Amino acid sequence: MKKQKLPTDRELENRSFFSKIEPYLYLLPFFLGILFFTLYPVINVVAISFKEGYSHLTRSFDQWGMANYQTVINDPRFAQAIKNTVQYVLLVVPISTAISVVVAYLLNQKLRFSALFQTAYFLPMVTSVTAVGLAWKLMYNKNFGIINYILSFLGVDKIPWLENAAWSIPALVIFGVWNILPFTIILLLSGLQNIDPQYYTAARVDGAKGLRIFGRITVPLLAPTIFLVCIVNTISCFKVFSELYPLFNGKPGPFNNLYTVVYYIRYAMMESRKYGVAAAAALILFLFIFVFTMAQLLLQKKTKRG
Repeated sequence: MKKQKLPTDRELENRSFFSKIEPYLYLLPFFLGILFFTLYPVINVVAISFKEGYSHLTRSFDQWGMANYQTVINDPRFAQAIKNTVQYVLLVVPISTAISVVVAYLLNQKLRFSALFQTAYFLPMVTSVTAVGLAWKLMYNKNFGIINYILSFLGVDKIPWLENAAWSIPALVIFGVWNILPFTIILLLSGLQNIDPQYYTAARVDGAKGLRIFGRITVPLLAPTIFLVCIVNTISCFKVFSELYPLFNGKPGPFNNLYTVVYYIRYAMMESRKYGVAAAAALILFLFIFVFTMAQLLLQKKTKRG
């Protein structure tokens, strides 16, 4: 019987080397994807924002400078876009969060037909936003829309949701709240299911009722999930575009009064062909999202300490 040949020191070193780099080889496709589809575009946008007179076709530009940022800051349409976007965020995020907390709490109860209601609330997540937007456009129709039809039973006159500038923000906010509810409800429902039932048992033994249990136990224990939902929804709402586009036939409102930051970026890039201006607006949007996110994180820390 032949003796098994023992590996040499060189072979052992090679095996040790390959065993060390093997996990990184498995991760290499992921890292390449992050490099080419995330890091490179971000770096490229930052560079383009400082290129004055940048041409996308020839990749040429006049000089490096801050002219693109000055153009964005001095543009009244961008000021309107910031105002509309911030207003949208401040309305949609609190309203959707409040409604989602109540709905998630009810869905978490062991009630009849709860599975049916869960399916109904989660349906928008598997539906195209554009297709849903077109459906909401029909619902908002002044003459034969179902919303005005329902309001007529309450004695409310026909509301020109999509034809009047005064009603364009409310129409967008209502659609935005409805569109963001499913994802928010899912997160809050998962947070509710992680709460230890013993808290509720002890509270009922002490004689606490439904609203008191909800306010003193459910909401405080759900606070980390609520803050997470607010941060995620704030980032999502700052990028509002897909909700706006189908409602107004691709225009920013009935009288171009509903510019949002993302719509402004699209306008600068696709219609004006000012890629440097679009890149500068995108970075300013990033700064707004960063500031709002940091403010929410600081508020969360202060709430925990309090």
